[in-house]
Amino acid sequence: MTRPSGRSPRSCGCRPDAPQITALGGRVQTTLRKFSLAQKTLVVIGVAVLVLGTVALSSWLMKPTMSPLFSNVSATDASAIVDQLTSQGVAYQLTDGGTTILVPAGQVYPMRLKMASAGLPATSDGGYSLLDKMSATSSDFTQQVTYQRAMEGELAKTVSAINGVTAATVKLAIPKDTVFVATKSDPTASVFVKTAPGMTLSVDQVQAIVHLVSASIQGMKPSDVSVVDADGKVLSAVGTSVASGISGQQTSDYEARVQASIQSMLDRVVGPGKGAVTVNADLDYDQTHRTSESYSVPTPSPLPPLSSATTSEVYSGNGTASSGVLGPDNIAVPSGTATAGSGAYSKKSETLNNTLDKVTEDTITAPGTVRRMSVAVVLDDKAAASLDMTQVTAMISAAAGIDTARGDTVSVSKMAFDTTSAQAAKTALAQAEAATQAAQKTALIKQGAIAGAVLLLVIFLVIMSLRQRGKARREALDLGELRMVHEDDDPLGLGVGPGHDGYPAIPAAPPVPEKPSDIAVKRAEIGAFAEEQPAEVAELLRGWLVGGKR
Repeated sequence: MTRPSGRSPRSCGCRPDAPQITALGGRVQTTLRKFSLAQKTLVVIGVAVLVLGTVALSSWLMKPTMSPLFSNVSATDASAIVDQLTSQGVAYQLTDGGTTILVPAGQVYPMRLKMASAGLPATSDGGYSLLDKMSATSSDFTQQVTYQRAMEGELAKTVSAINGVTAATVKLAIPKDTVFVATKSDPTASVFVKTAPGMTLSVDQVQAIVHLVSASIQGMKPSDVSVVDADGKVLSAVGTSVASGISGQQTSDYEARVQASIQSMLDRVVGPGKGAVTVNADLDYDQTHRTSESYSVPTPSPLPPLSSATTSEVYSGNGTASSGVLGPDNIAVPSGTATAGSGAYSKKSETLNNTLDKVTEDTITAPGTVRRMSVAVVLDDKAAASLDMTQVTAMISAAAGIDTARGDTVSVSKMAFDTTSAQAAKTALAQAEAATQAAQKTALIKQGAIAGAVLLLVIFLVIMSLRQRGKARREALDLGELRMVHEDDDPLGLGVGPGHDGYPAIPAAPPVPEKPSDIAVKRAEIGAFAEEQPAEVAELLRGWLVGGKR
């Protein structure tokens, strides 16, 4: 027989003890009353800062993560997209001058689908998608124009993907096909690019745009592409060579590379700042194509001929010789005599193709070769006083790759360097460093002063708090009315003095209250629980009684 388990008073789902909460609130109020005005002010400020920080943190945590919905959109498309987002109640943000639209990360793909169903962005719908809208009954002219527009749109999209380009427009001029080859012209293209604020396209990027457009159109040459930026500057003109745009940069890069090589060597020999190097190079950017053939006697010689041909003609026979005088009407008049004779004919010819060594050479000269280069080096006379200038010149010639056969020159000289600028720069650098150190010291002093003031304020508040607590612990004594002390008086009220016999008896100490036992405490708790929850106590007792009978 099992006994039903009873619940103890502590394990029941009753509410917390109300007297404990009341006592805690009383202690908090008592502690706050003991605070001074400064302490109360600090407590209010701390609570306000805590509340504001909690609100800011919660708002930041609840703020959704924004992701780009569309980027590089026009103002018209941006306005239409914003209207759609507003009508659907979707939060958005505009960045990059209104060309990029941000929405919550969870709404990016659904919003893109909804915008696509609404035909947005409209102006970006170009390229080959134009061919999908062309009907089967379109004329040849309409098909040609639509195809050209599709090519322009696709090229503009591709150019816009280059880093630094925010918008691009491509216009193609494709001539009509004709059967007259002499009157046929090459296609041309013009590209308009708009860069981001503060960015400029490099020469390599411009050439990349030129080659991209020219390679996309059949029969178009790179020299037939023009590139213009938003400031009206011509980056690549029609008719110019492809290498003309990069020739200056390649020459500068080559000169800088040779100059850095020589300068690095001189810094190790004479010291940093003791030598100056200038390089001037003339590079050949002409591309030539040459084909040459050369013949030579074969070895070993003689060799059998490659081919030979022999022709022989022989004739022999008898015949009567004709003689006489031509008469009227070209009729021969016989002279009355005729002689008979014999004849023979023989002819031989031979053709030989002798063996020869033949060399055919096809040479294409790439642009960028060095035509001529000159190097000028100036050394500080104090640093180079003990150097052999012949050895220095030979060393510089070897480092620069000087070739005297093509006319390269090297000039090395010693001169006194002007150090006033270096000294001024050194002085300015020292002053700047001293000012920086002084600023750092001042900042440290300020921080130390602020920290000291805060520390003194904290110490002052602690001392004031301790004083307030000491005053609160003291009890007020009522001394009553003070009067003059005489010989027969008893000022302390002890019953001692003239007119009093002996010392008074010491009163008994007040009784110390006994501490209640544990059993009494438990009984009191059970009684309080029975008063608060009589129904549960009755049910518990009834269970015990029923279980005991069983």
